Amino acid sequence: MCLAVPGRIVSIQGHDLDRTGRVRFGSVVREVNLSCVPEADVGDYVLVHVGFAISRVNEAEAERILEHWRQMGEEPQPEGATP
Repeated sequence: MCLAVPGRIVSIQGHDLDRTGRVRFGSVVREVNLSCVPEADVGDYVLVHVGFAISRVNEAEAERILEHWRQMGEEPQPEGATP
């Protein structure tokens, strides 16, 4: 089982396999590899697992997931992403 955390892309740099972005997870911004989601753009939400964005999600789905984290009293932070 894997755990992926939703975050919002705030900037993108690079191309193809070197494509990365700064992604906001609540009050934390991390560098994330975006090569698996070439269609993702600034402002989009992505699910991040061990430093890699593995899929795009719409804002409503991201907020639903984040609300579950809040109910548990947690602020999600992805493992493996560079601070």
